[in-house]
Amino acid sequence: MPSSISSSKHAASAERLTASDRPGVAQPVPVRPIPPQPWGAIALIALTLCLALLAAWEWRMRTLGLEAGDLDDGAAAWVEQRRLIDAGDVAVAIVGDSRILFDTDPDRFQALTGVRPVQLALPGTNARPFLEELAADSDFRGLVIVGISERSYFRDDIGLMAGALDLYRYESPSQRSGYVLHRLLERRFAFLDDAYRLSTLVHRLDPDLRPKAHSPLWDVWKIRSGSDGRHSWVWARLENDARLRDHARDVWLRPAPGRPMVPVTADLVARTQAITRKAVAAIRARGGDVVFVRPPSTPQLRAIEDRRIARKVGWDPLLIAAGVRGIHFEDYPAMRDLDLPEWSHLSRRCATVFTDAYTREIARSSALLALRNDAPAPLGPNDCRAQPVADARTGSR
Repeated sequence: MPSSISSSKHAASAERLTASDRPGVAQPVPVRPIPPQPWGAIALIALTLCLALLAAWEWRMRTLGLEAGDLDDGAAAWVEQRRLIDAGDVAVAIVGDSRILFDTDPDRFQALTGVRPVQLALPGTNARPFLEELAADSDFRGLVIVGISERSYFRDDIGLMAGALDLYRYESPSQRSGYVLHRLLERRFAFLDDAYRLSTLVHRLDPDLRPKAHSPLWDVWKIRSGSDGRHSWVWARLENDARLRDHARDVWLRPAPGRPMVPVTADLVARTQAITRKAVAAIRARGGDVVFVRPPSTPQLRAIEDRRIARKVGWDPLLIAAGVRGIHFEDYPAMRDLDLPEWSHLSRRCATVFTDAYTREIARSSALLALRNDAPAPLGPNDCRAQPVADARTGSR
């Protein structure tokens, strides 16, 4: 008959020891056999399903008007263009907001002058800090075209793309490699469009029922198409789809909750003039020059923009204070009566007409830009009249 002592030892040995009971010895890893399965066939089925779903999503996005090679824009793309100035002499750089970005056709600009401008304008962004940044760059001695609108230039904050300057000062290897990889893929796949990624589409399902919450209904959805060099233009579907076009117009006309249209104060106007005058003087001291351009907007938007800051308070005194040449679309027949599908940006064809007109005006007055001897003939509003098209009224976004 076993003693009580031997029984207790047996019970103790049957207990599962923990790591604390065995210092310096790792806890054993449980091992269990994996039953044999047709793993090769399973992997093939999973890959086939993945490719089928990817193809279906790609097909669906293309039916919505997306295209492979429609390159997204952002801070990394801006940095790529900004570094062209660091790499060598740049004759012309453009800063501003989305209007001068979408409404400039660099191909037409180059055909007229032989110079391709470096496009540094950013959507929803104040041009003034970027004008100051160029003024502080002793290597830049070219012409700066500053495109402004009343909503963007006369304010203190930078706006949507405030991080572009920070990224320019430091871009990590992972940020750069991620940008390059994304560029390679979006040349081949339409579904990578930032405005139509799955997470964005899910966000747009918000019915706007939460009080004071920022709803996607208050944002313009996809508005831009683009190619290399940040050449940007209004998405073709906005020209043809009444539902999307009307949604964009509503966003421009009605400020989102909590973001009312606030008139510009006299103090802000004075600060803007002083900062602009200093930046222009610094660029001219190195042999460069600055010209301001005011792209078109429709009368519906002009009424709102004038309520914030009228031309006689903002644009005209700014040019006098800074001593710069200004090209306002209202002053030139070739820049008026152009097609603005969603009231704030020109159609792609009319952007070419507008570029032709303002480039010729700059060449007439600036010693830093001249028309080529073989420059194409001037364009006018009749060269981009909107053609009647059937609205693509779909229920999709």
